[in-house]
Amino acid sequence: MSAYRHTVGAQTYRFDDLRILMARAGPERSGDHLAGVAAGSAAERVAAQMALAELPLKRFLDEALVPYEGDEVTRLIIDGHDAAAFAPVAHLTVGAFREWLLSDDVDKVALAALAPGLTPEMAAAVSKLMRSQDLILVARKCEVRTRFRNTLGLPGRLATRLQPNHPTDDVAGIAASILDGLLYGSGDAVIGINPASDNVPQVVRLLQMLDAVIEHYAIPTQSCVLTHVTNTLQAIERGAPVDLVFQSIAGTEAANRGFGIDLALLEEARQAVLSLARGARFDDGSLGTNVMYFETGQGSALSAGAHHGCDQQTLEARAYAVARRFSPLLVNTVVGFIGPEYLYDGKQIIRAGLEDHFCGKLLGLPMGCDICYTNHADADQDDMDVLLTLLGVAGCNFVMGVPGADDVMLNYQSTSFHDALYARRVLGLRPAPEFEAWLQRVGVFEPGETPRLAEKLAPVFAQALAGPAR
Repeated sequence: MSAYRHTVGAQTYRFDDLRILMARAGPERSGDHLAGVAAGSAAERVAAQMALAELPLKRFLDEALVPYEGDEVTRLIIDGHDAAAFAPVAHLTVGAFREWLLSDDVDKVALAALAPGLTPEMAAAVSKLMRSQDLILVARKCEVRTRFRNTLGLPGRLATRLQPNHPTDDVAGIAASILDGLLYGSGDAVIGINPASDNVPQVVRLLQMLDAVIEHYAIPTQSCVLTHVTNTLQAIERGAPVDLVFQSIAGTEAANRGFGIDLALLEEARQAVLSLARGARFDDGSLGTNVMYFETGQGSALSAGAHHGCDQQTLEARAYAVARRFSPLLVNTVVGFIGPEYLYDGKQIIRAGLEDHFCGKLLGLPMGCDICYTNHADADQDDMDVLLTLLGVAGCNFVMGVPGADDVMLNYQSTSFHDALYARRVLGLRPAPEFEAWLQRVGVFEPGETPRLAEKLAPVFAQALAGPAR
């Protein structure tokens, strides 16, 4: 392990190891200041970025930021590295890798082939050298498709998670929110409830209610109750209709231990839900087998005291190695949820959302984003409109659909059903194809290339759904 140096003006800056170099090179954010790892000045940040640009990519295979012996995430990254996939860029520096990614010769095929050969630290490193437009351009070139009951991640498509949370888990209130979302064309990524109560019987009741709605109206989507993975395992044992297993994950073993999980437990849950074989059979004969739904967020390892002196964006990228191991249907960076201690304002939230999306897609993941902020952050809905639009341009797989953009159970601000419809309209994006066909069939959308609400027909559909909502 050796120190890294770079001179800016008359001053030479020294970075004692790769972990420190990465932290100092990152764009400014409150969480890195809280952790004591941020650059002390703009000049130091520039020096770190220039030193990082000169670093060979393969250096990340030789110097672990989190020790190999004491961290199963590091072991997963190193032991699972695909040297053959890495070969086309193995000779490059981080700076040259940036230029390679931006070149017109590199397309979705090349990027998909490269993904198994990249470590999260490589993705994080190159993101630190990129402007926002660079992150958008490269992420847009990445295409990651997944399937359960519909097909997500196709070009020209933007899916939504319909999030019908209720502060008391009232079934009628949840059903009313589901109806509202469906009438705006939301719900193709998943209809996913964050339960107010985490007891297993209540989780089972919610799963049964969601399954009844999806089954009765033949909606080509999937459901999920976002409870702890151990609760989902108990629900499966009780015969509950589980489509997807949810879990929050982080980028270090210690942080995941704080969530009450490890890699073995996630694999146990994946095998349990796969055994239910609830995915659709598609026209090509394949069965939908992407059954995991992960959520992440910059700052989670720091909040758990498990960051090992690393910057929060690098650790966020490491969480994507955990996700990648289990071939998920959805990965959602809940970008502004943890609060201003980690991402202080709209500017930092926007940058973090673009970084997370870029790194996840580059590593081969089906990335979505909960474009959100807490009420004590220096951000507002205009900032969320900006990030929503940028992520739509960047090829984000899915965003949130929350009634009124205000989650009354989790008490934070996100994006609404109307916001998702706006993004689809202005950017020419459409829902997942199977879900879009259903929306047209039941009279919510008009047929055509642009997602248009069928204003005259939607009330008929609303009346039809009024029964289960009572």
